[in-house]
Amino acid sequence: MKNIALAGCCGSIGRQVLDIVRRNPDKYRIVSLTTRRNTPEFQALVEEFRPICSAAEENSPDGVAEEEFTCDEADICFNAAGGFAGFAYSLEAVHSGKTLALANKESLVCGADYIIPAANWSGSEIIPVDSEHSAIWQCMHFSKSTPVKELVLTASGGPFRGRDFATLENVTPAEALKHPTWKMGRKITVDSATLVNKAYEVIEAHALFGVPYDSIKTVLQPQSVIHSLVGYEDGAYLAQMSIPSMEVPIQLALTYPDRCPTSLTGLDFTRPFSLDFEPLNPADYPLYSLALACGKAGGMLPCIFNAADEVAVQAFLDGRISFTDILSVCESVAAGYLSGPAPEEQVLPLADAEARAKAQEAVRRISRA
Repeated sequence: MKNIALAGCCGSIGRQVLDIVRRNPDKYRIVSLTTRRNTPEFQALVEEFRPICSAAEENSPDGVAEEEFTCDEADICFNAAGGFAGFAYSLEAVHSGKTLALANKESLVCGADYIIPAANWSGSEIIPVDSEHSAIWQCMHFSKSTPVKELVLTASGGPFRGRDFATLENVTPAEALKHPTWKMGRKITVDSATLVNKAYEVIEAHALFGVPYDSIKTVLQPQSVIHSLVGYEDGAYLAQMSIPSMEVPIQLALTYPDRCPTSLTGLDFTRPFSLDFEPLNPADYPLYSLALACGKAGGMLPCIFNAADEVAVQAFLDGRISFTDILSVCESVAAGYLSGPAPEEQVLPLADAEARAKAQEAVRRISRA
């Protein structure tokens, strides 16, 4: 029996974790549940799973609930929290020496300078849950230190693949949320349309696997069947393939090193199908380039960009700014900061709050224009 502490239990990934637990009651037990808001759904989950620890962030003095996440009885801490709030959960898990199943991109995008050294010091193992990083991990034989020549992350290209960014000013939130292959939460779906999500994954891959940025590439793979590839020195490339679903990487994070049946059907080789690759045109995805530049610059800039993007995407979803205004907001906020060494760990939440305030002001200016 594996005891699981789950942060973000009411989000898309969290719900899928709980579905796996429901199907395998003899293998998994939920010992901790945390969420952002104390909703009827959360109360129903507490009633269903009867965890030892449970908390809603809005009821915690500092807005997070790390102590519940690192419940003493937990064998694995599964971080499915959304946004920058997930950073505190990841940091607490690695400080405590727990195994961390990481589905929160922002933990490493904003705070790799803290998460990775803390994990190395405590012996905490970080298991990647993003489909791209799980694919790389699988192709590296479950070893993040396997020597490789390059990593190739794949992207569907989102709902606006092939369109010039300048032509997207009047697209609606409903159009941006029509992802061609994946079903995800609203924020990450918009980030997939701008390819900010893919830039985050490049930053995360650099932190997780220690591969230089120059050796990490992004290509478009519209069918979303090949989740990533790993290139080796002899010219061989290994790819992980499956239908576009998060169930495989989520379950593998729990069952590793074993593979167990899922509810998914395999690829159907009785019918012809094709797998296409297209080069990424950076001009079509300027937010990808900006996010990646901030990641490479380091210091506070990745955290600053993430804060601006969270505010801007929500403003777009609320109908306050246009799709292309997301870029304007992020550019205006990031331009006010210089790259440099990572600040003290305690400074990061302050930088996040300051950047959000600046992003809100940028949104107000655009909304009044």
